[in-house]
Amino acid sequence: MYNFKFYEEAEKDLAKLNNSVQKLFVKKLTQIIANPEIGKDLGNKNNLILAGLKKVYFDNKRYRIVYEIKANEILIHIISIGKRDDMKVYKQAHARYQEHNKT
Repeated sequence: MYNFKFYEEAEKDLAKLNNSVQKLFVKKLTQIIANPEIGKDLGNKNNLILAGLKKVYFDNKRYRIVYEIKANEILIHIISIGKRDDMKVYKQAHARYQEHNKT
C-alpha cells in the first residue's frame, strides 16, 4: 500500500472545497492509495508538460485529482485538485510540478 503526501498548494485546493466534495475526494483518494494505477496517464496538454503524472475524476467528473506515483518511496504525491474549466487544474499542476521539481 502507498502513502500519500500533498503539495502544500493542493492542501489549500482541498480546503476550498465544500464538505460533501471533500468526502468524495477522500473516497477517491482511498481508491488511489489501494491502486495508484487507476489514474489515466497525462501527457502534454495544451503545451503543458504533464508527462509522468496521472489524473482521476470524482464528483461525476466535475473535479480532477492530478498526482504522481513515486515508486521508490511508495508515495502518491497529490499535486492539484480542481475543475477542468479552462484547463485550470492542469495549468496549476504544471506550474506546481515545475516549481517543485527544479534541478
